[in-house]
Amino acid sequence: MVELVRNSQVMDKLQDEVRGIAAGKGLVKEEDLSKLSYLKCVIKEVLRLHPPAPLLLPREAMNDCYIEGYEIPKRTRVIVNGWAIGRDPKFWKASEEFRPERFMDNKIDFKGNDFQFIPFGSGRRICPGMNFAVSTVEFALANLIHCFDWELPHGMRRED
Repeated sequence: MVELVRNSQVMDKLQDEVRGIAAGKGLVKEEDLSKLSYLKCVIKEVLRLHPPAPLLLPREAMNDCYIEGYEIPKRTRVIVNGWAIGRDPKFWKASEEFRPERFMDNKIDFKGNDFQFIPFGSGRRICPGMNFAVSTVEFALANLIHCFDWELPHGMRRED
């Protein structure tokens, strides 16, 4: 919500999409979620910038290996910084900016196959609640956007 309030153009675009789909309804229904493509992009961008677990579960190196010039001996415990990966300028243009449009017509997803975007981890240790969490957030955010006009408190600037 903070990212949306700080970026009024994104908020307006998202409200237009949600209110267009849910026009004449009291609330957004579960069957409406599949039609909300920009909502999914907003959620992906939020997960990129603010992953639910910035440091992923520890892993253990099965063999000696070299990564980026560093030697990782066998049986070394490795902790992956998902927060830093989501903000890495090698993978993301304007990596510190909130730009949901980067996910429009982009196949990158958080299901664990695209290693530049792993807010829920990957492999055997991927978050088992990922699908439930994402569907819950989609549903809640769609209804919050549909039912309310969000803005900063009186006197507060976007920079604050």
